[in-house]
Amino acid sequence: MNEKLLWLLGFVAAYWAYCLYLGVRGARLARTASDYFIAGRSLPVWVFVLAATAISFSGWTFLGHPAMIYRDGFPYAYVSFFTILIPLTGIIFLKRQWMLGKRYGYVTPGEMLSDYYRCDTVRTLTVVIAVLFTVPFIGVQLGAAGYLFNVLSDGLISSTAGTLLLACAVFLYVVYGGMRAVAYADSVQCILLALGVILTGGIALHAIGGIDVLLTGLERMGASEFGLWGTTRGAGGGDYNAYLAVPGIAQPVSGVSETVSTGGPWTGMMILTFLLALMGVQASPAFSMWSFGNNSPKPFAPQQVWVSGLILGGLLFVISTAQGMSTHMLGATPSLAGSGVPVNWKLPTEISDVPDTLVPYILTMVQEKMPWLTAFLGVCALAGMQSAGAAYMSTAGAMLTRDIYKHQIQPQAGHSIQKFFARVCVFFILLAALVVALVNKDALVLLGGMAVAFGLQMWPALLGICWIKWFTAKGIVWGMVAGIFGVFLTDNAGITVLHMIGIDLWDRWPLTIHSGGWGIAFNLLVCVSISALTQEREQVNDAHKQSFHSFLKEHAALTPNKRRMIPFAWGATLVWIFFAVGPGVVVGNDIFGAPNAGRDGWLFGIPSIWAWQIAFWLLGVALLWFLAYFMEMSTVPEQEIEALSDDIADPGLGS
Repeated sequence: MNEKLLWLLGFVAAYWAYCLYLGVRGARLARTASDYFIAGRSLPVWVFVLAATAISFSGWTFLGHPAMIYRDGFPYAYVSFFTILIPLTGIIFLKRQWMLGKRYGYVTPGEMLSDYYRCDTVRTLTVVIAVLFTVPFIGVQLGAAGYLFNVLSDGLISSTAGTLLLACAVFLYVVYGGMRAVAYADSVQCILLALGVILTGGIALHAIGGIDVLLTGLERMGASEFGLWGTTRGAGGGDYNAYLAVPGIAQPVSGVSETVSTGGPWTGMMILTFLLALMGVQASPAFSMWSFGNNSPKPFAPQQVWVSGLILGGLLFVISTAQGMSTHMLGATPSLAGSGVPVNWKLPTEISDVPDTLVPYILTMVQEKMPWLTAFLGVCALAGMQSAGAAYMSTAGAMLTRDIYKHQIQPQAGHSIQKFFARVCVFFILLAALVVALVNKDALVLLGGMAVAFGLQMWPALLGICWIKWFTAKGIVWGMVAGIFGVFLTDNAGITVLHMIGIDLWDRWPLTIHSGGWGIAFNLLVCVSISALTQEREQVNDAHKQSFHSFLKEHAALTPNKRRMIPFAWGATLVWIFFAVGPGVVVGNDIFGAPNAGRDGWLFGIPSIWAWQIAFWLLGVALLWFLAYFMEMSTVPEQEIEALSDDIADPGLGS
């Protein structure tokens, strides 16, 4: 056995041993089903802050994100704004869900929503969305892990074997320890994820000779027409190299396969709708349960503003972007690497066909001289992929148990049988995810984007219980159904089914609008229409729903001075979204100098699009602080919340 494999197996074994220890420890502490499902509502502040960050951003932040920046350039780098928009979703929903969970003793979002809407169908659809979110999301992480094992072991461990190894490790500590074990493991995985992003970015920049060489390469890139997507020709995009400019506000095509001649798929509308889909992460049923797992909302604001927005945002907008673009000078784009740019290592040009191979190849750069570093970075990558998968497996198993088995099949199920059934559910969820892992050929980020698009379909239901009393149960139910079909029919899986039955009217992401955008558009259209038609029928529930909103208003009310700031808060948020991730992104193409103006013509010495992204990242952090802290959307309520029951008055699930 060679030295490189020994280092890899040693680091992985030590890391997984720690995870298994947490699983055994969690099992000992999980005396009741509440302990197992939501950690007894007692997650420490620092654990939630780190764990929620790891769950939100997972393995694609490390593996898939810089790879897609390499493939699609700076237009794709706008996706780094998920470090602002994902926590923005949490700011809108998490505190209010926590307040309701504390007040009424909810364990799952299905319980909360079915109680509010007085509709069991909402509960069932919430579980369906949780499973649709969880299975592909875990599957894509497992598949990427298998490939990583294969590359780092020089082929001695097959991709399939690597996938199965990670699946077994995750299954064992999740199935034993429940949410508590997952939370403590994810807190360490968050730190490893951040270290991995920093070190792999440093390796790539060192390989090309530093930031000055990167900027020289970008200058040459801007002056040429080479690249996968050619030049921009969309509305508002200008006529520039497509790696350095957004191709326009939108493209009048039937799908992304027709965008090659118009500068690529990442138009203003595509960026906006893809990021809307990613906002489904903290709107997903899993995150509702994670909010219930806290004794207080105290960790919400620091996680949203400082750890996610500021720290992780900085890593992605600076380090991951530099790493992705430097790949062109490492040999992946011979026309650039051969134009006088010094190269220390050379990457194979075939990574342009499979961009997710980028980071594994970067890790092999130092494998000969520092096999221990490669092994450590491999563990960092595994930690990132493992973090979200474990969390979603745990919560999906809990929802299937509470909302399907206990509610509909065995209402008197006690603690032991609930924990057993949840573990069985986790096993079958993992099997389904393995099927996805072994057959998926999509890029890591893109399949993950489809998964979270299902989570986005929870937005109207959560808006209804947290903010808008007007939505009715029928509107929510049919809206969720329409949203699920909208996502499915505009992404690869649904397109394939349509082609099989002879329907070939559109391609993936029609009009360069992501499937998450189509799904939420159908969802809201149906929800609003049916809610308008069924208002009179649900007047009997008005007093019941009003009790929820009266409680939230009483415990989350702002002072008169701050209430006057609400219109400003809405306006600032919408303006920021328009220019940071919406149609207004085309302004950033050349406002600080045209992409082909060169370093002397760039106002800040970097391409205008990069400067625009960094500026709006900092403004986004300021926006998060304003909403979370100043507008008190994520702070601890001044009035103590009195719990009406331990756990929804359930004798089979004590506190």
